[in-house]
Amino acid sequence: MVAGRSAGSELHLDDDTVSRQHAELRADESGVAFRDLGSANGTLVNGTRVTAGRLAANDVVTFGSVAFRVARAADRQTPVDDLPAGTQVRAVDVHSGGGPLARLAAERLARLVDLARQLSGEIETDRVLALVVAQAAALLPADRVALLLVDEVTGELAAAHQSNRLGEATVQVPGSIARRAIAERAPVISENAAADIRFEGRSVQSSQVRAALCVPLMADQERSLGVLYVDSLTSAGAFSEDDAALCMAFGGLAAVSIAKAHYALAARREELTRTNFERFFAPGVAAAIAASRSGVRPGGERRPVTVLYSDVRGFTGLAESLPPETVAALLSDYFAAMVELVFEHGGTLDKFIGDALLAVWGAPLAAPDDADRALSAARSMQVESALLNAKWAVQGGPPLAIGVGLHHGEAFTGTIGSPRRLDYTVIGDVVNVAARLCDAAKPGEIVLSGAVKNRLSRDPGTTAGEDLRLRGREEAVVVFRIQGGER
Repeated sequence: MVAGRSAGSELHLDDDTVSRQHAELRADESGVAFRDLGSANGTLVNGTRVTAGRLAANDVVTFGSVAFRVARAADRQTPVDDLPAGTQVRAVDVHSGGGPLARLAAERLARLVDLARQLSGEIETDRVLALVVAQAAALLPADRVALLLVDEVTGELAAAHQSNRLGEATVQVPGSIARRAIAERAPVISENAAADIRFEGRSVQSSQVRAALCVPLMADQERSLGVLYVDSLTSAGAFSEDDAALCMAFGGLAAVSIAKAHYALAARREELTRTNFERFFAPGVAAAIAASRSGVRPGGERRPVTVLYSDVRGFTGLAESLPPETVAALLSDYFAAMVELVFEHGGTLDKFIGDALLAVWGAPLAAPDDADRALSAARSMQVESALLNAKWAVQGGPPLAIGVGLHHGEAFTGTIGSPRRLDYTVIGDVVNVAARLCDAAKPGEIVLSGAVKNRLSRDPGTTAGEDLRLRGREEAVVVFRIQGGER
């Protein structure tokens, strides 16, 4: 099979870090052979990037950032594949007209309506799963109930919730029954028709399934979220076709509720992610990252960026002459306006450093006009600074003048910090140079490097280039100056 992001891939991986056709997998008796198909982000085996090889049990293979652990089929615990000798399995037709579903008694239909009402009021995934299992146990003559859901990554069925009236033992669901229910999109009933003296003893009865019923949880006409499985250990032939029709109808209600709970959880996570990202990114960028499965990767990556560094001229003397509350109010007013301008021009806020502001274009998402956007933001910041000064003058406040430095180069971009606090940031010489250019800027001036000027789509109207020697660097940097700004 082919693993990839393409909808036609047999192993479909809906993740931005996975290529459309990422890798080819071939299984045989001794294991799994794989071959990377020239993917952009590569295939890793146990953390090492490789282009081809073989996978053994417990190996971890990663396509882009999507990881799988290789396991032997015999090691899977649920669902199991063994059925007791003498077990008969049959599917029940509940879709054709006049079938069992049409014969549901009014009392049971009323019960379904009540169950639908109870399920409709719950959107927490764990509580929905528990409620589905509890209601199934009350609805049918079953000793045990198990709810299995399809894992979105592996495509395998995995136990989600269960109930056992006879003890705490794990409910083992026969895999052949579960797969048949999903494949035929219909209830499957199994009956142990063998008359065997082994069933007479109480201890044997408590461990021998006499009858079972399994229905698919159909999210729509084609896709199943999983299965609902019920069985009886104490009575043979416990489930009728009417039971199957009732369980199938209930399974449809359960599937809708589970899908709704999953959607609500995903929406809450996306909203939380978007809210957290809006600390650093423009709202549109934050929304795009939050909606992406891959998002901002833990750690980071090296990429070209344009960095803006600005600070307030003479702020130290200003802070010494004013009460701390006044200084804090001025900075809050100032930063609120400056951050809006960074976001308005599609930039990413890195951090505040005292009275300085660090912003970046090109990370986490790049655009061809990043340098233009950064310069436009710098011009707008100078204009906004003049407007703020006019407002503060009316209030009797002091004027603030800012200098801005712009530089382009490669940097590490990503999340840095401790397990308790992670921040998105940029690290590299490009940041240091931007800070030095900011130091060289006069009040109301923008100083940009030749690396930025060369990436602009039009002449910004700068002064002639000059060689500027920066502290800690042997080679001079060619810089250009712009006085003031414009909207």
